[in-house]
Amino acid sequence: MKHFWIFILLVFSFYVSLSQIPTGYYDSADGLTGEQLRSELHEIIKNPQVTSYSGLWTAFQSTDKKPNGKVWDMYSDIPDGTPAYEYSFGSDQCGSYSAEGQCYNREHSVPASWFNDASPMYSDLFHLYPTDGYVNNRRSNYPFGKVASPTWTSTNGSKLGSSAVPGYTGTVFEPIDAYKGDFARTYFYMVTCYMDKVQNWSSPMFSGNNLSSWAINMLLQWHEADPVSEKEINRNNAVYQIQHNRNPYIDNPEWVLAVWDPNYEPSKLSNRSLTYFSVYPNPFSNNIKVNSLETLETIKISKLEILNISGQCLKSVAISDFSRGINIETNELPEGFYILRIKSEYFEQNFRIVKVSPN
Repeated sequence: MKHFWIFILLVFSFYVSLSQIPTGYYDSADGLTGEQLRSELHEIIKNPQVTSYSGLWTAFQSTDKKPNGKVWDMYSDIPDGTPAYEYSFGSDQCGSYSAEGQCYNREHSVPASWFNDASPMYSDLFHLYPTDGYVNNRRSNYPFGKVASPTWTSTNGSKLGSSAVPGYTGTVFEPIDAYKGDFARTYFYMVTCYMDKVQNWSSPMFSGNNLSSWAINMLLQWHEADPVSEKEINRNNAVYQIQHNRNPYIDNPEWVLAVWDPNYEPSKLSNRSLTYFSVYPNPFSNNIKVNSLETLETIKISKLEILNISGQCLKSVAISDFSRGINIETNELPEGFYILRIKSEYFEQNFRIVKVSPN
């Protein structure tokens, strides 16, 4: 159970982080989908002002610090548990190593050999993470994937072994479920920021100037199963302060589907509906309340739905009387970002909401 002050910090961080997207930053991408959207996002985020490779050690102290001040290593961390080891910034930098738990180094989640160590990719913070040196070495330059039969497993459950992903049969590295979405959105960023360079990269995860079809299918699943977290939001803001570009798929997770899901359809919103409802509290924990802001006798609210960021309906509540508002129990939902959809005969109204743990 998280303490109350952690809850307050999460709520504060959520609203502060949203405000750190510069006004108008994504305006030119509004209303676009598919390759048009990816191309426009490329124009917005290309040419990051990356730090030097040696400067990553210092940058990690603002981009990858745990609440306890330790290094946030996604190859060793155990969310809501106790990892086998943790690292202190600076003093635990690699160095030599012969086993897990000895030092941390700089992991290219998109291996540098795939793009011949070229700049600016070589030190772009959006795909560089501090990780245990030994696990990083075991990962080598293998693609990410789903492992069928592990030949090696790290202390936090990351795996190396043959691929179980349809469309690829080689050796892959599988991070734990809690961070699969982080790495998926990293790859969506890379193939957008560097869409003019990807065709020269050598990797089974890329094809032409895009991801391979098997990689797209897998990463879409990872994106859906592991929604954007507070960690990613804070990291996105920290990286922006250093290299002055952002990961649009953290700021707007629905754009992943808008670009790569051929069945994506924009939400059916009516501007006249925007003042009809209040949704609170937001962030929420055990329940969320929806009230009307004016008389709704002619609108005929029929249903409330809670969807994940990929559009999958997780909870549906039929409405017969909306006059006193609706209270929705949400105990079964895990922490994360959701869409609350209000449906009527005439329109659909969407609200972005976030679930956090109770005190």
